[in-house]
Amino acid sequence: MAGMTASGGEAEVTRPVRVLVVDDDALVRAGLTMMLDGAPGIAVVGEASDGDEVPAATDAHGPDVVLMDLRMPRVDGITATRRLRARARPPEVIVLTTFDADENILHALRAGASGFLLKDTPPARIAEAVRQVAAGEPILSPRITRRLMDRAAVQAGAFTQAKSSLAALSPRERDVVVAIAQGRSNTEIARALDMTLATVKSHVSHVLAKLDLDNRTQIALLAHDAGLA
Repeated sequence: MAGMTASGGEAEVTRPVRVLVVDDDALVRAGLTMMLDGAPGIAVVGEASDGDEVPAATDAHGPDVVLMDLRMPRVDGITATRRLRARARPPEVIVLTTFDADENILHALRAGASGFLLKDTPPARIAEAVRQVAAGEPILSPRITRRLMDRAAVQAGAFTQAKSSLAALSPRERDVVVAIAQGRSNTEIARALDMTLATVKSHVSHVLAKLDLDNRTQIALLAHDAGLA
């Protein structure tokens, strides 16, 4: 692992964290390289201008950590991260981007990234994140952490509210709700639940009235929030 010490006579030598910078903007690559090369314990060993160059650059330079841009013209950072992390003994990946949409964060983390930082992160914090990730400690910027916490809270609240709303339904009405969430038509619901078409329509009307909803789409969304879909 990068940053570990090795005995050499009476002194201990710490190998610097080897970093590969991946970004389609040459000025960004130059700025990151200049900044990180001046940071203690870090050495930039290579650069790549697109995600499709990452495998060859990794083979050539053997980085411990890859700083990965998110949006690149040929292969995006999430795809490049997923491919890189599927290798044997892959380097760690920190996504460094200007785009902080929730789906980008989650996709990057699911692809195997160990960190997600915004490009306006102070240089010293980026350098510290590189050292932390190389030592096996995942890192997220405070703003990203708050976003994920807020998202989780919203999802938890929606789940609780949806479950509470659906508790007002009868068992057969709940069956109809699940079928609607699965995209079934009234005819398909009648066949699947062994009901007449008139009974299905009656149940749908009762569900809309009980839950104060306007249409079947809202029923499906509520079922999704409750984890029934």
